[in-house]
Amino acid sequence: MLSQVVARFEIPYVQIVDENGNVVNPDLVPELSDDDLRELMKRMVFTRIWDQRAIRLSRQGRLGFYAPVSGQEASMIGSEFATKKEDFLLPGYRDIPQLYFHGYPLHQLFLYSRGHQLGGKVPEGVNCMVPQIIIGAQIVQAAGVGLAFKLRGEKRVAVTYTGDGGTSQGDFYEGMNFAGAMNLPVVFFVQNNQYAISVPRELQTRAQTLAQKAIAAGIPGIQVDGMDVLAVYHVMHEALERARNGEGPTMIEAVTFRYGPHTMSGDDPTRYRTKDVQEEWEKKDPLIRFRKYLEDKGLWSQEEEEAYIEEAKETVNNALKEADAAEKMTIPGLIDSMFEELTPTLKRQRAEFAGEEAN
Repeated sequence: MLSQVVARFEIPYVQIVDENGNVVNPDLVPELSDDDLRELMKRMVFTRIWDQRAIRLSRQGRLGFYAPVSGQEASMIGSEFATKKEDFLLPGYRDIPQLYFHGYPLHQLFLYSRGHQLGGKVPEGVNCMVPQIIIGAQIVQAAGVGLAFKLRGEKRVAVTYTGDGGTSQGDFYEGMNFAGAMNLPVVFFVQNNQYAISVPRELQTRAQTLAQKAIAAGIPGIQVDGMDVLAVYHVMHEALERARNGEGPTMIEAVTFRYGPHTMSGDDPTRYRTKDVQEEWEKKDPLIRFRKYLEDKGLWSQEEEEAYIEEAKETVNNALKEADAAEKMTIPGLIDSMFEELTPTLKRQRAEFAGEEAN
């Protein structure tokens, strides 16, 4: 009997455009303008170009911590595109593209990767926190942000991102449970890229899906083809509208794949996944899929993409130059940035380090 109970966990799976660029669920196609559709493609192309450059910079020692994103463009771009600028993002360390398109300057994101304090200085009017390095800690924070929006009566939503590994953390359930109990405007977006560093999803949990973990918190959970940007946008838009209308939180599991290593800090994916697995997911590439879809509609061409690639490269190069020109960090300067008014201990430490640097 117990095995039959487990087998009853059925979670909706949403796909709109298949890997050949064909529409398989026409009733779910979102109402986006032609310009919106082209913008989605541009943002995914930009993210792929940026990622390729960031990987090279990391190998050259010109970046610090960096987590590659190629393969996950549709889940990242499609989900952020559905948000409003007043919505508040709480990202994990891989979720740099969402921050950029939410308004975070690219040169500051380069500085963030380098550990520069200016990289973590969120500009006025950009509604987000800096990427969270601690796995899953942003989930609890999102519940707190959502509570603030509810108490203030604001029509804003807290959107938090994590990977499949993050769903194995205690913070993940605690945040969802609190948001569900308090009926908060929060969207929990899980990018299931199949591996938590080197541990495959099937070894992390016996759950048939990650989305069904929402059941325990009493909130809706849904799976979406994370390589299909239109499907991601569709489910995200619905979840955001639910939250804005006072209907509470939603958990979304985007089934996707990262083509590169977990991070550029020594991970070798060939040690834990096969070439056949890699090639199978490359057939589902979100850029190839959406490119076919747009070409069939007469909205995209190879010439347009090549021109935009050059534009993206120039944008990345300019941001890198701006990051390189940033003032070098000092210990006194770092201390000054910690509090509006320094504590007695920090004042003493600042004086000590200022003296050392003067010598």
